[in-house]
Amino acid sequence: MQSEITVSLPKYLQEEETVSRECQDLISTLPKEKGWLTSHLYKYQGFWYTARYLQGTIYCQNHFQAQDSDILLVTTPKSGTTWLKAVIFTLVNRTRFPIGKNHHLNSQNPHDLVPFLEIKLFPETQNPDFSSFSKPRIFATHLPYTSLPETLKKDCQCKLVYLCRNPKDIFVSLWQFTNRLKPPGAQTNTIQDVLDKFCQGVSLFGPVWEHVLQYWNFSKENHNRLLFLKFEDMKEHPGIQLRRLAEFLGCPFSQEEQNSGLVEDILEICSFKHLSSLEINRNGKLASGEENSTFFRCGTIGDWKNHLTTEMAERVDRITEEKLDSSGLTL
Repeated sequence: MQSEITVSLPKYLQEEETVSRECQDLISTLPKEKGWLTSHLYKYQGFWYTARYLQGTIYCQNHFQAQDSDILLVTTPKSGTTWLKAVIFTLVNRTRFPIGKNHHLNSQNPHDLVPFLEIKLFPETQNPDFSSFSKPRIFATHLPYTSLPETLKKDCQCKLVYLCRNPKDIFVSLWQFTNRLKPPGAQTNTIQDVLDKFCQGVSLFGPVWEHVLQYWNFSKENHNRLLFLKFEDMKEHPGIQLRRLAEFLGCPFSQEEQNSGLVEDILEICSFKHLSSLEINRNGKLASGEENSTFFRCGTIGDWKNHLTTEMAERVDRITEEKLDSSGLTL
């Protein structure tokens, strides 16, 4: 009976009973903590996962075969992932799918257009069907660099785009997001309880600081492989950052495209205002059960000021300064 109840839940809430015996055996050996949304998070290779996402991670590590033309967007949760998925998809496919009323973004959520490897494609199967993907294939992941499949790290020249964000805004967005995903009647998380977990590194795909640092360090010696972006720079100078992204991905804007206003058109169709107003994002759902509207809450810089006390903010800032000390990176 318990198994039937578990399976009937949205996929993002399914627990260890729904994963393979092999994954269950692994989970039994791992450190665990109470989760923000699911009952538990499990520590694997230094980072925290739900049971379902851990299975997707292992399947992805063992079976994903990267191609030189692949593009991979990497983020920690709530760093602006939905927005940058829309931007990269529209940018790379601007010739195949010209901007207009029939554009894919007007009828599909960005998470359907750019699927996560470990969250969407691999959790339930070791061999997803990639036959419908055209080149360049565009994927996303929350995986830390440590846990990427080896074919993504060494064996090909695919492009990685990393987007980071102020940890205080990440925390507030993640706190709000997980509370909105809780089933009816479930107790919501208090901000103090989850702040304690966040500062201890216990958050989905966290610790945030180690996640960012791994990719920052990789980017310093691999500028041709990884473009390191900040959410705040994207918001404050979107045109400059979009042109930078286009250059890195090998599809720079022509002078004609720039003169025609294409840069501005891409930014407009991918904007929070436009995406959040669409019917698909107001009332649709992902196949895994999340309501699309939960991915469009605020999309601004500095919303943490509306939720964190001075003491809370200083606590996060102290950890950020300690973790990033001598790295050359500021958040």
